[in-house]
Amino acid sequence: MTERMAALADAAIHLVATKGMRGLTHRAVDAQAGLPEGSTSAYFRTRKALIEGLVRRLAELEQAEVQLDPADVAGSIAGVLERWLTTGRERTLARYACMLEATHHPELRGILEHGIAPREQAEQLAAALGSVDPRRDGGHLVAFLEGLLFYRLVGAGSTLEPANRDDLKIAVEKALRF
Repeated sequence: MTERMAALADAAIHLVATKGMRGLTHRAVDAQAGLPEGSTSAYFRTRKALIEGLVRRLAELEQAEVQLDPADVAGSIAGVLERWLTTGRERTLARYACMLEATHHPELRGILEHGIAPREQAEQLAAALGSVDPRRDGGHLVAFLEGLLFYRLVGAGSTLEPANRDDLKIAVEKALRF
């Protein structure tokens, strides 16, 4: 992704996080990015292309953050979740908004296949932890982490104390028991 495309995608992420999917227009992205009208359209011709660019950028940023420490897997995952609930909250809100949009537009589902932990990484982790069915358990782990994140972001868990790495670690440790 070019530097200009990344800047446009970052502006789109901010808009979706703060205004929802209805606030995502080419014109609004131009304004948010401080660029002349028509700039976004030059890089992302359609709304679908704009959403795809936004999701690719989210995946790029999230994948850079998912680094697991073999000596403290649960702590590593908890640290990522904590960041996504605090400093990365806006990106996380945008990602969930895109996921909901994909429920109405099946053509967008393929671009949302990345998750908190890529399936392959989750399967490898499950295998390393002794799972007899790493594919299934890796999928369950991803689903659990997505649910935990969503719950703490917008569900009843959002009324709990602010994201706490130690509390998140306890939840992750329970999920890692295969």
